[in-house]
Amino acid sequence: MTVASVTSLDEYFTLVRGADPVVMVFSADWCPDCRYLDGFLADVAAARPQFAFYKVDRDAFPELCESLDILGIPSLLAYQHGRVLGRFVSKLRKTRAEVEAFLDDVAQRLPAAP
Repeated sequence: MTVASVTSLDEYFTLVRGADPVVMVFSADWCPDCRYLDGFLADVAAARPQFAFYKVDRDAFPELCESLDILGIPSLLAYQHGRVLGRFVSKLRKTRAEVEAFLDDVAQRLPAAP
């Protein structure tokens, strides 16, 4: 599974306000910890089809990141209906196990499908 990139603020806000749960992955091309995350993100995303995953380039959207208190990357925010379901925000490298635990915790809090 490939993780699409957000290309505009309009797209970002449309996605996070939608009915489907989304995970926004904040990163940058120059960030070694982000490249480490890239090594397993597609596999983690493929194992969690209840989420749509998108990358947000911190350098392309600095004001957005500042408004969301995304000071360290990589960081992940999960949304549904415009509401933050979970935040995994820090300047530290994220391991596969930590990312999976975060997503599993968010998934447990999703409303049951009708």
